[in-house]
Amino acid sequence: MSHSPESTSRRKALLALGALGVVYGDIGTSPLYALRESMTGPGGHGMVDINPANVLGILSLIIWALVSLIAVKYISVVMRADNDGEGGLLAMLALAVPQTTKLGSPVNRRSYVLVLLALLGTAFLFGDGIITPAISVLSAVEGLKVAASPAMESWIVPITVVILLGLFSIQYRGTGRVGIWFGPITLVWFLTIGVLGVRGILMYPGVLMAMNPWWALQFLIHHGLDSAVTLGGVCLCITGGEALYADMGHFGRNPIRLAWFAVVLPALLLNYLGQGALVLSNPSPETLVSPLYQLAPVWFKMPLVILGTLAAVIASQALISGAFSLAMQAVQMGYLPRLAIDHTSESEHGQIYVGQVNRAIMVGSIALVIGFQTSSNLAAAYGIAVCLTMLITTLVLCSIARRLWLWPVWKVVLVCGSFMLIELSFVLPNLLKITQGGWVPMLIGAALMLTMLTWKRGRAVLAGKFAAMSLPLSDLIESLNRGGVTRVQGTAVYLSLAGGSAPPAMLHNLKHNQVLHRTTIILTIQAARTPRVSDNERLEVSELGSGVWRVVARSGFMERPNVPEILAACGEHGLSCRADKVSFFLGRETILATHEHFPLWQSKYFALLSRSSQSAMEFFNLPPNRVIELGAQIEV
Repeated sequence: MSHSPESTSRRKALLALGALGVVYGDIGTSPLYALRESMTGPGGHGMVDINPANVLGILSLIIWALVSLIAVKYISVVMRADNDGEGGLLAMLALAVPQTTKLGSPVNRRSYVLVLLALLGTAFLFGDGIITPAISVLSAVEGLKVAASPAMESWIVPITVVILLGLFSIQYRGTGRVGIWFGPITLVWFLTIGVLGVRGILMYPGVLMAMNPWWALQFLIHHGLDSAVTLGGVCLCITGGEALYADMGHFGRNPIRLAWFAVVLPALLLNYLGQGALVLSNPSPETLVSPLYQLAPVWFKMPLVILGTLAAVIASQALISGAFSLAMQAVQMGYLPRLAIDHTSESEHGQIYVGQVNRAIMVGSIALVIGFQTSSNLAAAYGIAVCLTMLITTLVLCSIARRLWLWPVWKVVLVCGSFMLIELSFVLPNLLKITQGGWVPMLIGAALMLTMLTWKRGRAVLAGKFAAMSLPLSDLIESLNRGGVTRVQGTAVYLSLAGGSAPPAMLHNLKHNQVLHRTTIILTIQAARTPRVSDNERLEVSELGSGVWRVVARSGFMERPNVPEILAACGEHGLSCRADKVSFFLGRETILATHEHFPLWQSKYFALLSRSSQSAMEFFNLPPNRVIELGAQIEV
């Protein structure tokens, strides 16, 4: 069906408006604290002298960080690495690591390094999802000190905690009804900070000289190693850059680019320049308390605080929703245990709610607000996660550019090397802030990395043990053909990790009950390396003989497999059955921790993860009254 140019342009504009609320909320709230932290350092320690050379140099660093890393790296280069339209580190990993044809076959050393890097970046993104709500809402509410009275300072933390509690408590309802307002509200925010920026520039037009990168270079040369503190603050202006790529599947590459160049970049540049002009026209430490709010006239300060808080909540919502999607991807790709995933919209498949993730982010965010008290203190914890994730994305991008895009080595070195050099200049200063709060994202990242590696390796060990206990299907069919096994009426479905072997639950049933249903289906659900699977590749049905069928169902890492729907689709392949008329036999393993494959503590952790995993019955949407679970104890 063809669309007129007018309707196509209108759709693109609407998608760009939607992208403003979801993709750009995080980077759009950075003006609340980025320039302040660049000038004062974490917690107000390390403040640079307020003079034209320093202010213009810092502004130039901010401007060219936005241009080089966001406009050039993410918008122009990274977004080319789409996995069937989807972005994000896990989608990028599926592109960078070649598809293995044999289940469980070892990957080479390069691929293993890429897997570790992508998992580490994913772990930091989860950490980012915890820190962003805390620093965004806290920095917005801190505007009360400017808009109302300095006496409001004691109320800032309680108000922030109440807002966060409210935000997380409504997640289970989904964002369908209020989500339509995210784009318009964020558009108003960007237009507002852009206009305020123009107001500031008119106070000191000479601030426009900061567009010249020579000021940035001069600042770095003049301050030398002392500029590390400033660079640690400058990196805060590019927070949310990873969201541009991660949310590409929701809006598409072109609407995200349109929103960036038409609205976001101009508004950010104008506002940062306006804040700099305000500092130069009124060079005092008091100006740096909250330069964004001080750009506003007195009558507009309180409305600006309210608008800023709304923008911060929207930015937080985008990160929370992104964490839900990331968790689902990790589950589907086998890096996390099965989680309870609820769809909050009948029409929008991507709108999901993951209760365990929501509770973890809520507890973490509120703990950070209470523990750090101010956004300035929290800024030290924020930058390192952002910069390390960006650096990891560049490293994985090198592999994609060389292997998929067939770039020559010199081009990979020139392009990716340039990005890496800039990112390292942000990463190294942030490492100096580990004792000031940078340990928080490092600890979160390490814990999540340990969880993902433990689960992946533990499941591989289990698969090996199941394979050793199982019987090749060819031997089973041969045994059934010889007779000797009592067959009963009905249809049974057995879930199997590997389609070529009889699943342990089937062998347990034969051993203890000594019967087999006349129609027996061995169902294997495979996670594809793409976000979605086409209909003609989704299902593979084959009859093995003696009433035994093998069904291989494939789903993408952005899809959740639904067994009743899979069985209904089997009718088109000659296998007619209904989920409410069959018996489902599931294995329920109890993990006994040993030090055979892991250190004992890690084996116990894997056992804990297994116990906390959602049951296969709930995850695959099986009718509870048709499920039979057969337990087994397995040493790991």
